[in-house]
Amino acid sequence: MAATTQPFVLRWGVISTGRISMEFVKDLLIDPKTRGTEDVAHVVAAVGSRSAEKALEFIAKYAAGDPSIHAYGTYDEVYADKDVDAIYIGTPHTLHYENARDALNAGKHVLCEKATTSNAAETKALIKLAKEKGLFFMEALWTRFHPLTLEVKKVAEEGGLGDPVVLHADLSHDFQIEQLPVTHRMLDPHLGGGALLDLGPYPMFWAVLALYEHPSNKGARPTSVSASIVKTPITGVDSSTSWIVTFSEHLRAQAILSCSMTIPTAAFGATIRYRNGNIIIGTPIFKPRTFTVQYFDKPGSGVIAREDTRAFHYVGGGWHYEADEVARCVRDGKLESELWGYEKTIMVMEIFDEVRRQGGYKLPTGVEKVH
Repeated sequence: MAATTQPFVLRWGVISTGRISMEFVKDLLIDPKTRGTEDVAHVVAAVGSRSAEKALEFIAKYAAGDPSIHAYGTYDEVYADKDVDAIYIGTPHTLHYENARDALNAGKHVLCEKATTSNAAETKALIKLAKEKGLFFMEALWTRFHPLTLEVKKVAEEGGLGDPVVLHADLSHDFQIEQLPVTHRMLDPHLGGGALLDLGPYPMFWAVLALYEHPSNKGARPTSVSASIVKTPITGVDSSTSWIVTFSEHLRAQAILSCSMTIPTAAFGATIRYRNGNIIIGTPIFKPRTFTVQYFDKPGSGVIAREDTRAFHYVGGGWHYEADEVARCVRDGKLESELWGYEKTIMVMEIFDEVRRQGGYKLPTGVEKVH
């Protein structure tokens, strides 16, 4: 009888105990077989918070009080833990650079929440450090690894729709900012507050997938970015932001993107328009469960001759797919993901820098550690 191959197990240390870390840990603890994954598996080895008590509380609530998980009152203790292979960083944006730098310097692989850092210079510095240390580093753009996204990419690139021409994508949420303390992550400029760095990565992601990654684009960077920001008088961070990303070197395509923290999200979510039809991504665009492909009766007619809707079901919230990608890359000795590698992360951060520059939103002095 053939020996059963054991899955590669990645041991995680989790930094911060906020909502996003909670979602990630809950998904890590789901049996990988429920999503058809048998080659990799995950364990939560350590959790770090502002106090050991908070870490223990988190483990009790979201990891069934597992006594094997180390609870720490500092992040440094997580980085130093010999039972930890990779660090998941779920802290506010402006802490990512220091957290990731310290984790890499401690010899740990890193999965860092988006937006990756405060600016592109910080992101480039982390990637340089990861390469020097021979460690894996990735922005936690979890949507890229969903089965739905992989299928959208196939349909978008098989040729039946032609080349993309216009993409519309929005992610908004009414945070009721008038009721929030000014120290809240959405309002505090010292934490990179505002709509762009919190919500903006998702509309931007669909532009990267549908336009930048399209074979007809031949890997060309955007030729222009045009942006506008509306700031809240409460703290001066962006409350609504819109930006147009144009690809005209090989494609003739534009992405019209928006995000706001004072209104609900747009019903259209993300729509990719082609001469021969449309791809409509369901909402919420960070974890859609359905997408619809519309085919026109003839190019440019706008008359829908055929419509195909596809639905996707899995156990959990969808964070486990990015964790599986990290585990496979670490197992195979890769320093970056082929699906969401350094180049895309740097490009997105550079676009966000330009959006903020055009909108006149400067982070407070001292927030950006690398320029």
